[in-house]
Amino acid sequence: MNGVPQLAWIRPDDPPDTFPDPRGALREPDGLLAAGGDLSPARLLYAYRHGIFPWYSAGQPILWWCPDPRAVLFPDALHISHSLRKTLRKADYRVTLDCAFPDVIRGCAATLRGNSAPGTWITPEMQLAYTELHRLGHAHSVEVWADGKLVGGVYGVSMGRVFFGESMFSRQANASKIALAWLTRQLSAWHYKVMDCQVASPHLERLGSTLISRTEFLSLLDRHASMDGHTGRWQFDISPVF
Repeated sequence: MNGVPQLAWIRPDDPPDTFPDPRGALREPDGLLAAGGDLSPARLLYAYRHGIFPWYSAGQPILWWCPDPRAVLFPDALHISHSLRKTLRKADYRVTLDCAFPDVIRGCAATLRGNSAPGTWITPEMQLAYTELHRLGHAHSVEVWADGKLVGGVYGVSMGRVFFGESMFSRQANASKIALAWLTRQLSAWHYKVMDCQVASPHLERLGSTLISRTEFLSLLDRHASMDGHTGRWQFDISPVF
C-alpha cells in the first residue's frame, strides 16, 4: 500500500554501510530499521557509530534497530541506593575488566533464556560476533567474582567516548549492579560522555538512566563517538570510592 513504510532488507554481501537513515526507522515496532545482513565486525562497528544495533530472536533474520526515544545513562548520573552502597563497600567480591568476556556473554545469554525475555536471546551467532569484537579490542566485559566464581557481569561495545551497553547478568544479589557501578566510575575517569542503554526498563531507570530523543542521541554520537577512546584490553586504573 502506498505510504506504508517498507522495511529495508540488507544482503550479507552488501557493504557494511548499507543501512537506511536511522531517523527513518519505523514507529511500530518502535525503531525497527532494517533486516538481514550479517554480524561482521565492519558492519557492527558501522551500525553502532550510527546509533543502530542488532536485536532479534533465534529463528529470525537479523533485525536492526534505532528506537526513539533512546535510553541512556550518563556515567556521572548513576544512582547508587543506600543498600547498594553498603554492598559496594564490602570486601567480599572482586571486580575485573576483560578477564572473562566469553563467560560474561554466555551468562547474559543464559539469563535471557531463563527469563524468556522478549525481543532477543543472545544467540550463538551473536556470541561469536561480539567475542570477535572483543578480540579486536572493541567489546569489553566487567566481571564480578565471589569465592573465585563468576557471579555477575556486564558487556558492551566502546567507540570513542561512548559505551554501548549490551546486557548484564547476576548469579548473586546485586552482582550486575556492582559491575555497572565499577564500569561507570572507570568510564567517568576516562572522560566517557554517555552509556547507551538502548531501551528503557524499570531496572535501568532505578540506576539513573534517562530517555532522550533519537535526534539528541545521534547528535551525541556525532560529537563523541569519533573522539580518541580506549581500545585493546581494558584494565581498571582506579580504585572507586562509593
